Amino acid sequence: MLLQQYIDAIEKSNIISRTDTAGIITFVNDEFCKISGYTKDELIGSNHNIVRHPSVPMLEFKKLWETIKNKETYKSTVKNLNKNGTTFYVNTTVTPILDEDDNIVEYIAIRFDVTKEVLLKEELEEKQKVMFWQSRLASLGHMLANIAHQWRQPLTELSLATYNIKKASLNSNEDDIKKYYIESKDIIQHMSNTINDFTNFFKPEKEKKCFNLKDSITESITILRRIIRKENITIETNLLNITILGIPNELSQVLINLIQNSKDAFNQNSINEKTIKITTKKDGNFAMIIIEDNAGGIKDENIDKLFEPYFTTKHESAGTGLGLFMSKMICEQGFNGTINIQQDTNKKGITFVIKIPMECEHECK
Repeated sequence: MLLQQYIDAIEKSNIISRTDTAGIITFVNDEFCKISGYTKDELIGSNHNIVRHPSVPMLEFKKLWETIKNKETYKSTVKNLNKNGTTFYVNTTVTPILDEDDNIVEYIAIRFDVTKEVLLKEELEEKQKVMFWQSRLASLGHMLANIAHQWRQPLTELSLATYNIKKASLNSNEDDIKKYYIESKDIIQHMSNTINDFTNFFKPEKEKKCFNLKDSITESITILRRIIRKENITIETNLLNITILGIPNELSQVLINLIQNSKDAFNQNSINEKTIKITTKKDGNFAMIIIEDNAGGIKDENIDKLFEPYFTTKHESAGTGLGLFMSKMICEQGFNGTINIQQDTNKKGITFVIKIPMECEHECK
């Protein structure tokens, strides 16, 4: 009697089915009928793939059968299809039932519905993608402005060089023609290098790869060199050769965002001697990137809000409030790391500490 009560309790609180060794359904409870949309008569005698979702790779089902035929328990979150065409998700445990001779006689599957949780997670991931590209477009705006600034002087120089070529040509001065031709080529090459810098930054890389942290930081500073020079910012670096695994462009986005934030804070707080220090070091199995500035710090009440989406201390025309949020997402999801903020006790500046695990470093050598 007590055993039957346990069985009844399990059946009422879980989604249960049994199949024979060929995967033909021999039993379903009411909860299975409710979530699948089929009646017991429609299910019993049918192959269990009646609820299979067509988008699930066959490799998953191969793994399932290999596991349970090996007399082991299979556990997974499974995407299924309701009779009416809607999708549902269940956390599933499939267990082989053995007879006295250790032969499989049937399989029992116990599930519980996680559709709401999975859909909520997918919705959050989609929102994060949207915010990522909003942040990316904001960075693009900064970069385009930087290109315009970097090209203004070379274009003036190129215009003058072409004028001098024309003048030398009219005077049949071959030496000057050659001189200004070489000068023009150098200017064009410099402008081409600028395009390469920004093209590499916005290249839509998907695959993680091994790269040198020092090179990535140096490249990020190079991209912003004109702004750094224009704003009279001193950048001090102490960088080690550390190899990490990830997408270089994403790390560049984080670094560029932090440098841009410091630049804006320097101006907002009217700082004259502007300094940013970037240091890398190893801490056990982690690579550390430490970015310090003397831009005046931030208010204590804003510290805990800095990584929230759409929060910004800048004027709405100067910031989207997504930069630090996306930097946090990149560090956590792209590099399995962390990013934290520390404020100088005298509130002269703030320090960002990025911590990236190096458990894959041996793969990069």
